Order: sequence, then structure tokens, then C-alpha cells
Amino acid sequence: MAKPVVIVLSIIALNVFYTAFAFGPIPLQDFCVADPTSSTRVNGLPCKDPATVQADDFFFSGLHLPGNTTNPFGAALTPVTVTQVPGLNTLGLSIARLDFAASGFIPPHTHPRATEILVVLEGSLEVGFITTNPGYKNFNKVLEKGDVFVVPLGLVHYQRSVGTGNTVAIAALNGQNPGIIAVPSAVFGAEPAINSDYLAKAFLLDKKIVEELQAKF
Repeated sequence: MAKPVVIVLSIIALNVFYTAFAFGPIPLQDFCVADPTSSTRVNGLPCKDPATVQADDFFFSGLHLPGNTTNPFGAALTPVTVTQVPGLNTLGLSIARLDFAASGFIPPHTHPRATEILVVLEGSLEVGFITTNPGYKNFNKVLEKGDVFVVPLGLVHYQRSVGTGNTVAIAALNGQNPGIIAVPSAVFGAEPAINSDYLAKAFLLDKKIVEELQAKF
């Protein structure tokens, strides 16, 4: 076989391999409805006996209902993950409804196990994500009704309402259990607490301010 052909075939094989790796394994059965009562521990949730699976295992009702935004953030999250829909187990997909009162916001956070794509249904929403070091560049945009924005996997990002009324958005994530790490809560609300002297140095703050923040979170 000619050398150029071998090189081309090798490149194709590598592309196929990395594409398969990026999107995860193809399911080997129709479904694997989560069984949260099982004592088995795996990277995910074990499957129910297919004979006990029902249509309700794939169903959720309520995404049309506004979330309660009467909280310090003025925002609410209605998740639809494997916890709410056991049939999502092993399928690598979840969605959520985001509600914002005027000036409401979701603090900086990450999803360690998923990329997010967000569409605004009503209102105006500023969204942004921060790149890794070096640079820490803020890619941000104000979204109006019908606009879409993508947040790459694992990057710190935020949303805040910039309209005069309520804002509603739907977020889709390529993970059945994407996880969420709220940066302020993780740093100042960790249990047991992170050493306040260390945090004061890390954030260039007075130790008293750090201790006040820890008390709040």
C-alpha cells in the first residue's frame, strides 16, 4: 500500500476513535432506567428490571411553571436530570428551566460534567463564560428572546437578567447528571471551612471580610 494512503487511513482511524471517545459509548440496550434504591455502586446508576419500567419513568411535568424567584438571587432553577426522570440514565442528556426576576442572577458556577446550550424564551439575559489561564477572557453576550448561547464543558459561567421584567430561559446539557459547583458557595461555604487566613491571602481580602463571607454561606 502506498505510504500516502496509509497516512490518510491512519488519520481517518484516529478521527473515528476520538469522535467515539468524545461522545461516549453507544447504549447496548433500549434503555437503562435508573434504580435509585439499588445498593450497587457504579459510575452512574444501575438499571431497573425492564419488566418494571413504565412510561412515567421517561416523563416529567411542570417545566411550564415559573420557578420561585423570591430569594436573595432573584432566580430559580427547575432541573430535569436523571433524578427527576430516571429514564435519562446513561443517555447523557438533561434540561433545566431558568427563571429570573428583574436584576436576578445565578452566581458564577461550573458544570463539571456537561456542556450547556441555552435559549432565552422571554426577557433579556446577559450570559458569559471565562476561559482558562492564561488570559481568563470573558466571552459574554446579552441575549434576547430566541437567542442561543453555548458554554463549553467545565468553564466558569454566569447569567444575569438585564431586562425590566421577568426572564425565562431553557438550558440543555449533554449529561444526565451535569453537576453544578457554585463558586461563592464552594469557596466560602465548604464544610469543613477552608482556612480563613489562606482565603484572605488568595482573594487579597481582610481576614474579617472572609470570615463574614463564610458566615453568610
